[in-house]
Amino acid sequence: MTPLLKSFAALSDETRMSIVDQLIKHGELPAGELAPGAGISAPAISRHLKVLREAGLVSQRADGTRRLYSARPEGLRMIAEWTQSRKAFWDGSLDRLEAALMEDRA
Repeated sequence: MTPLLKSFAALSDETRMSIVDQLIKHGELPAGELAPGAGISAPAISRHLKVLREAGLVSQRADGTRRLYSARPEGLRMIAEWTQSRKAFWDGSLDRLEAALMEDRA
């Protein structure tokens, strides 16, 4: 699986998307602060974090006995670049839709 596909697969889960969103909004957080927000057990959060780490979307560092997680800009940049590379397609499609709607109104 390519890195981009791994990223999309990891983010296709609502809990993992929520974790990444929390890390983007709040910066580095311990796993324990992610579990209550998701409403699932600590072991389940750990499994989700493992998937996100393997996809290159989050990083982990040790601080004593705690594990701190943060969003990886490099992994998220890859998704943003892919999305931007398809911008011309979407702009053209939306322009054609707008023209068709305007034509129907006339």
